[in-house]
Amino acid sequence: EPTVRTELMEQIPPIAIFLQESRPKFPTAFFEYLMPIVVRYLTDVNNQVRKAGQEALLILLEQDLVAQSDIENKVCPILLDLSAPDSDDEYKVEAVNIICKMASMLSRTTVEHMLLPRFCELCSDGKLFQVRKICAANFGDICNAVGQEATERLLIPKFFELCSDSVWGMRKACAECFMAVSYTTSPEVRRSKLSPLFISLISDTCRWVRQAAFQSLGPFISTFANPSSAGLYIREDGTLSIRPSPQDVTSSSYQASNNINFMSSSTNVV
Repeated sequence: EPTVRTELMEQIPPIAIFLQESRPKFPTAFFEYLMPIVVRYLTDVNNQVRKAGQEALLILLEQDLVAQSDIENKVCPILLDLSAPDSDDEYKVEAVNIICKMASMLSRTTVEHMLLPRFCELCSDGKLFQVRKICAANFGDICNAVGQEATERLLIPKFFELCSDSVWGMRKACAECFMAVSYTTSPEVRRSKLSPLFISLISDTCRWVRQAAFQSLGPFISTFANPSSAGLYIREDGTLSIRPSPQDVTSSSYQASNNINFMSSSTNVV
């Protein structure tokens, strides 16, 4: 019954955590028994079971419970098969979604050598706009996962394609992640390539694309600032934040010290 398999998948992460904590007693139980089940359920015929398997896999990766060898020899090959050009549409959409979510949890080498070539292919998928939409929405995360060199060499050309896609939703998604893409590139690429590209989005024929571009204008401009002097940085969730200056930290500490002294003085008076 699919409901039984779904329930089983939901129990895999807590069992895996228990086995990890009790590893001296169960040194190979997870790799021998549980991991093969997770991998098998990624291709289950039932949609709910597959989704439960995908969620379980992401939790295991977040907890760093999956060995690098299992990722490269078991998980990645399955995802590459599911996202192949001749794969079933539903499987392909799910596969590209999980590839994008996995990227930030894997080593840069694994992403660049095993998943990046397929991601670049999927960005140009002419059959399913849903696949291109997922690629566009997660483009910044992929750039961050592979770093500047691979971004400029392989991903920027694909980003140009998506920014001129015939589907306006694709262009809007690109506008929304523009800051994250820009943050990964060199100042020269920002000036010579991304700036003209951003102008095309801010002048787009679709008002939803223009609106998204205007909302990203400030964050995009911030990527031109020197991080060491401006104190700007990108958080893990992809949002722009400001790192407090040493003077602010000193001032806060001084203020906190004064508050403590004041409280102590007040207590003595009482």
